[in-house]
Amino acid sequence: MTESIGQALDRVFGHPRGWLGRLGGAVMASSNAATERHVSTVARAGDGETALVVGPGPGVGLAEVATKAAVTIGVDPSPDMLGLCGQRCADRISNGTVRLHQGTAASTGQEPESVDVVISVNNVQFWEDRKAAFGELFRVLRPGGRIVLSAHEKSLPVSRHELADELEQAGFADLQTWVWDPPGPAAPRAAQLRAWRPSADPR
Repeated sequence: MTESIGQALDRVFGHPRGWLGRLGGAVMASSNAATERHVSTVARAGDGETALVVGPGPGVGLAEVATKAAVTIGVDPSPDMLGLCGQRCADRISNGTVRLHQGTAASTGQEPESVDVVISVNNVQFWEDRKAAFGELFRVLRPGGRIVLSAHEKSLPVSRHELADELEQAGFADLQTWVWDPPGPAAPRAAQLRAWRPSADPR
């Protein structure tokens, strides 16, 4: 049976596998690098913090975040991409500051309230159940923790404002959304969002 365009894109970018997945990994490593660095700066993972990178792909952003956070966790559904992350972050994996797990945004495998910041670049459009995913990411964030999402604006499944509404429905607060133009004449505009899990009531 002939593979549909959607199935092919999923095999390249959504759940990369095989030679198409390896090709997708190379494309992501090149085209997403500037956005990955920018989002890492926006997220501001600190020395004592644990960061969760959802869908790290070939690991460019994961490696960038790992230079700032105490512990960086990469969760990806693709064993091929986890393999590339492992190669890119081998030294940090060996000393325990980078950890890799197979999973999805809706099923990260992390403990409740165990991370300080969640980062996702160019994969929210592949999440099969965004409501479940946002609920899961809210669950794993510590009170006061934040989430930063970025995706090509033209690839979003809904508008960035609708995504912000979905985050709010999941319990997030202080939502901010904006667009950012990566360097380069052909780089697509990125839609970006940042929100916080409210801090615990001090009373």
